[in-house]
Parts: sequence; structure tokens; C-alpha cells
Amino acid sequence: MTALSQPAGGSGRPAQVHIEKLTLTNFRNYRALSLSLGPGAVVLTGENGAGKTNLLEAVSFLSPGRGLRRATLEEAATLGSAGGFAVHAQVAGPFGTCSLGTGTAGADAQDAGRRVRINGEPARGIDALLEWVRVIWVTPAMDTLFTGPASDRRRFLDRMVLAIDPAHGRRALDYEKAMRARNRLLTEDTHDDAWFEAIETQMAETGVAIAAARAEMVRLLAAMMERLPADTPFPKAQVALQGTLDEQMGAMPAVDVEEAFRARLRTGRPRDRAAGRTLEGPHRSELLVRHGPKDMPAERCSTGEQKALLVGLVLAHARLTAELSGTAPILLLDEISAHFDAGRRAALFAILEELNCQAFMTGTEAALFSSLEGRARFFTVAAGTVRPAT
Repeated sequence: MTALSQPAGGSGRPAQVHIEKLTLTNFRNYRALSLSLGPGAVVLTGENGAGKTNLLEAVSFLSPGRGLRRATLEEAATLGSAGGFAVHAQVAGPFGTCSLGTGTAGADAQDAGRRVRINGEPARGIDALLEWVRVIWVTPAMDTLFTGPASDRRRFLDRMVLAIDPAHGRRALDYEKAMRARNRLLTEDTHDDAWFEAIETQMAETGVAIAAARAEMVRLLAAMMERLPADTPFPKAQVALQGTLDEQMGAMPAVDVEEAFRARLRTGRPRDRAAGRTLEGPHRSELLVRHGPKDMPAERCSTGEQKALLVGLVLAHARLTAELSGTAPILLLDEISAHFDAGRRAALFAILEELNCQAFMTGTEAALFSSLEGRARFFTVAAGTVRPAT
């Protein structure tokens, strides 16, 4: 039985899923670490470079993908460790307790990919982790989400989709694989119509499925934002998608959108051949975000407003994930207090308690989290060691 098959807690809040024990082997600057935890907030403080973000990254590996840093598996392993790395978590929730493990430790040269074990047994794939826990994060690198390249915003949206739709990751991988094959035919100046048609059919099928899943996420997020109080401490964001596929999704049946996309790929071969790549599809879509109360594009807002918008989006997504799955996600909030005053920090901590989630938060000063005294577990991180704060 998985977490997703369980009802929410009797209080009306989503049931909490939390890590009871985290064990790391040869992960970043942690040769060996065993950390006992519990429900609720976890505060990690220490100097820059001590390893706080490394701990959050280890937890992020309990979800599909490359973690919150998008690191390669080699980068995640401790320098000089020939045996790879391992992340193990004892996770508790309404389903009882389960053991989740992932990493590359023990993988031979012929099978160096990331492995997943659930209760000691090999999982059918990385996506199986989503049956037990959902992990959502905010990091300083995301501070440029609204001003950086469109690919960052697509990736952000796709991670939100993945948290409630585990099949989305496979669709995205299949689309990327088919697009790479088409791009290879284009650069090799191949003119085999049968090859192109087979690949473009797959791209149309998976591409439209990706666009549909993204459109549904945007709709659900908008509905969640509408339900939040007007005076929320984190401004409501208005989100929309821009792109040919995205604009057609709401105006045409999916089967017609798919056929139209396939036709555009076919007629666009000369243009794409000249460019050396596919110039149309869900990989070109744009996520548009506006500051709702100010009716201003997010990229034109101040740094503090952008941070508040981002956190507001992530919190809305966490609420949505909890509602749809019945269990609260684990939140990773790296250097979360950097742009917030005491009032907004207190509001954030109150929302995290309302969400009933286990939240890992980092900072250089414990004083930034003083209002959580007695309600959170505090740890001091220094040079690859983690100890309860005194």
C-alpha cells in the first residue's frame, strides 16, 4: 500500500509524511552521516560551505530527476569515493514506515545509473519514489527564475506537474529522445520521409500530452490562488502559458492539436534543417508569471517581490499537491529568509505549520528562526558534521 492510497489526517489537514532517519554515504562532503529526525520543521544553521545545502540536496534525491542542483551523479559523490554514493531515508506517514534508498553505490561500470530500492527491494523505476513521498524545493538559484531563460521556467513547471502526475517525467523523456533523433536526421541532412514521419508521430503524441498536463497544472494553480485570502503575505501570482501548442489546447480537441502539430513538423523540415534543430513544440513554450495585486510582469518586480512571488507559487503548489495526494509534501527551503523581514518569516512559518509538512530550512544565523523555538528541531552544521543545536 502506498501513501497515495491513504486518506488525509482526521484534523482535516493533509497527513504528514516525514523522514525519521536520514543516512548518507559518500554524498558530497558527508563520508558517513546518520541523522535522527521527526515530524515538523528542521532548521539547519552554519557557515557558508558547511554542507547545509548538501543535506537538502540529499533529500531532493528522494524524488525523480537530478536533485535541486541538477547535478550529475559523479558530482554528487564525495571526491575520491570509488564506490559511488547512497542516500537512505526511513520515512513515516499514514502508510506506516518504509525504507527508501537511492544512489550509485555498488553500481558497476556497465550500470552506473541511479538505483532505487523500496523496503529493500529494487524499484521498477525512479518514479516509484512518488508513491511514497513528494519533495518540493526553493533554492537561491531560483531567485532568477523570472528573469532567466525560458527553459528554467519550463523546468520549474514540469517539476510541479511531476509532483502530482508521476507519468509526466516519462512523457518528457520520450519527447526529448524523439526530438534528439529528429535533430540528428536534420543535421545529417537525411531526407527519409518514413523515418521523419515515425519520429514526428511520437513527438506529436508525447508533445501534446506534455502540453495538456502543463495546461491542467496552470488551471489548478490558478484555482488554488483564487481560494487564498486576499491579504496573503505572499502575493498571488497569475500564471499562463504561451506557445502554439498551449494556445491550441484550450480551443481544439487534443486529437486535432496532435494532428496539427504533426503537420507543422512535416512542413517545417526545411526551416528546421537550416537551423539544425526543431523550432516548434513544448520545448519552446513559455511560462508567464505576473504579480497579481500589482498586475505587473514578474520580471519587472523588485528582487524581494520576485522572491515572495516564487515562495507564494511554491506554497500554492504544496497545498495543491497535498489536496490531490492526501499527504503533505516535504519542503526544502534553502536560505529562505534572505529577502524576508521578521513579519514575513513568521507568516511563512505559520503557513508551513498549517500545511502540516516536514520543512527543512537553512540559514547562516539561528536568530532568523527564533520564532520557531520549541516548534522545530535545530541542528548546527559544520565541516561535514551535523549536531543538535545547544
